[in-house]
Amino acid sequence: MVAGSFEGRYVWHPAADDHELAQACVDVQAGRYQSAHTALHEVRDDFATRAHRSLVLASMAADSDLAERGLAEEPGADAALLWARVAMLRALRMPPEDRRTASLIRIAEAACDQAARMAPQDPTPWVAKLALARTGPVQDPAPRGLLTAPRGPWSVFSRALTLDPWNREAHHRFLSFYFARHGGSASARWDVAEFLGNRAPAHSPLRLLPLVTLVEDYDPKADPFAIRAWRQRRWRTLALDVYAHWFPEVPGYRFTPVLDLAYLAHALFMADCHAEACKVFTAMGPYASRMPWSAFGAPEDQLSRARRRCGLPVPP
Repeated sequence: MVAGSFEGRYVWHPAADDHELAQACVDVQAGRYQSAHTALHEVRDDFATRAHRSLVLASMAADSDLAERGLAEEPGADAALLWARVAMLRALRMPPEDRRTASLIRIAEAACDQAARMAPQDPTPWVAKLALARTGPVQDPAPRGLLTAPRGPWSVFSRALTLDPWNREAHHRFLSFYFARHGGSASARWDVAEFLGNRAPAHSPLRLLPLVTLVEDYDPKADPFAIRAWRQRRWRTLALDVYAHWFPEVPGYRFTPVLDLAYLAHALFMADCHAEACKVFTAMGPYASRMPWSAFGAPEDQLSRARRRCGLPVPP
């Protein structure tokens, strides 16, 4: 993977430099599903890319009947996965008090089960089911090793990890179950973030999970000094460790891991490690994600501010 050079504007599209995915998104928006199925089939053994592609394609298809039509006309594991992802997004977008929510959750869970049956080696349907866990009372007991022993969707998480032990989305979905906006407690999410981050290999982007939680908990109204947190020794050390061990792995990626790079660049910048942040920004090329920048203001303004401080060009 070699990201393109920055040419004066940001590319916010979630497909980034996955050009096949970008073309499939265009086709989905035009009402054509065949290239979406092909894009998923070609990465059937690359679970990280399959998870990302299916989520991006589902976000493009969620407001149409494309996924249902594709499954009816050309049934298969790829069509079933796209439908499961679409059903998942529709259920998660509904407010709990809406009378249609319970029905959409049942449909999504059934769609995930169908996708899992059609591709039993694929963890992605279980990842989608894990995302749905926050819509109901999941109370699996925690394994040993966590101080607070937080209950949660441990069984579904474990099923996904059985198929892909370091599945990126599964870890992020599981951690998000404990976010404050989903009703989680601070003690539980920090316990889970540290547990998951510490058990991941040193060269894994999952080491960023505590830094993701730090962004999630950022609240200047509750703590006027919250902005200083990234300069604390523990967070600065963590960011530099991820930079030293994971960042060198990035050139071997099939596509630019934009979101993980964004969290790393943000953490380094906030910790005043501008030289290292500069290299991460450069590796991202023109590609940008709204998180983590949107937690601090308008994402383009925040990203440009950080790049400018690092001596890099920004859009005019």
